[in-house]
Amino acid sequence: MRIAMIGSGYVGLVSGACFADFGHEVCCVDKDPSKIEALNRGEIPIFEPGLDDLVANNVREGRLTFTTNLPDAVRNAEAVFIAVGTPSRRGDGHADLSYVYQAARDIAGAISGYTVVVTKSTVPVGTGDEVERIIRETRPDADFSVVSNPEFLREGAAITDFKRPDRIVIGTDEVRAQNVMNEVYRPLYLNQSPVLAMSRRTAELTKYAANAFLATKITFINEIADLCEQVGANVQDVARGIGLDNRIGAKFLNAGPGYGGSCFPKDTLALIKTAQDYEAPIRIVETVAAVNSQRKRAMGRKVIAACGGSVRDKTIAVLGLTFKPNTDDMRDAPSLDIITALQDAGARVRAYDPEGMEAASSMLTNVEYAKDAYDCVRGADALVIVTEWDMFRALDLKRLKAALAEPVVVDLRNVYRPEEMDRNGFTYVSIGRV
Repeated sequence: MRIAMIGSGYVGLVSGACFADFGHEVCCVDKDPSKIEALNRGEIPIFEPGLDDLVANNVREGRLTFTTNLPDAVRNAEAVFIAVGTPSRRGDGHADLSYVYQAARDIAGAISGYTVVVTKSTVPVGTGDEVERIIRETRPDADFSVVSNPEFLREGAAITDFKRPDRIVIGTDEVRAQNVMNEVYRPLYLNQSPVLAMSRRTAELTKYAANAFLATKITFINEIADLCEQVGANVQDVARGIGLDNRIGAKFLNAGPGYGGSCFPKDTLALIKTAQDYEAPIRIVETVAAVNSQRKRAMGRKVIAACGGSVRDKTIAVLGLTFKPNTDDMRDAPSLDIITALQDAGARVRAYDPEGMEAASSMLTNVEYAKDAYDCVRGADALVIVTEWDMFRALDLKRLKAALAEPVVVDLRNVYRPEEMDRNGFTYVSIGRV
């Protein structure tokens, strides 16, 4: 099939490359000429494991192209995916849909023949209705359908998630549109990935509900971790004990410094705002968002406490800046709040992250960036592990202790075993363990 992907950011680029790998002809469109020029040179603007090879292979095979010419891409397409950004709107927290609606106007002017317009971006309930209205108003003669097909991609595992999804959600009541979407995803039938057909509004809400529920699981186990520290329990054992219950499940029960990234913070906020607009407030999700925001700064206080109550004029080494491993995404990363809290308390901060330092440098000030983990801890008064990159999971503890001015380690991801750290002479603080 011929597919146009409007937006060549994270979702658009991953989706476009994977569709091309299925054998479809995909043209990715973006308004940013420099981004398209870079992609045509084989330069990938984001870090996602395996994406560079996937893009290169499909460009070489002629199935994947990049352009700034939206009309040409749309005119030749049977399915047009809208995969533009929907950031939180400044001032009120609603999803900013201006890019989605502008894409709808641009698409309307270029439609030729029956076309399925698919919202891949995460959008609030009712957005598909407005996209349809815009296209209908702009091109009354157009033959088209608007479908919701939300993405469920984890950064760092997006290609696997796309090719072996838990489910494919398709929101439409139109048979013609459903048939086109079935053809788009036909290569996945071999993997027996369930296709869930539902109404467009239901599909839009499903995406938000999924992210809000996962954010709730994370926040729940983080609060249980705080209780564990007070009563002398082990949160990892608690997580195993409840996670083996099939009704609960083990995923997203790892205690830590709070959730971040491009999805959970903005999606929970957008869901809260939508619920308030419809006078059906979601109190649980409101609390989740509030607790998570408070938790990140609390982690800074946890580090200060581990350093004897003061970090003034002390050097704190921070390993891991991105909100999770295997990505360069710094959006709403816990490290931002933790480092700011430490700096506010008078600390000097030295940091290392294998992929996130360039992005972090535009978000943080007065941070020294190291060349590797051991350079980061050199002469530091404490080490804080914020992101659990694989390379931080098996550090040479003797070398680590020798490099630190004080053997203080605050492990916000529970990477190491307390008894092992104690045996090696560290003052070790973790999450939900005593």
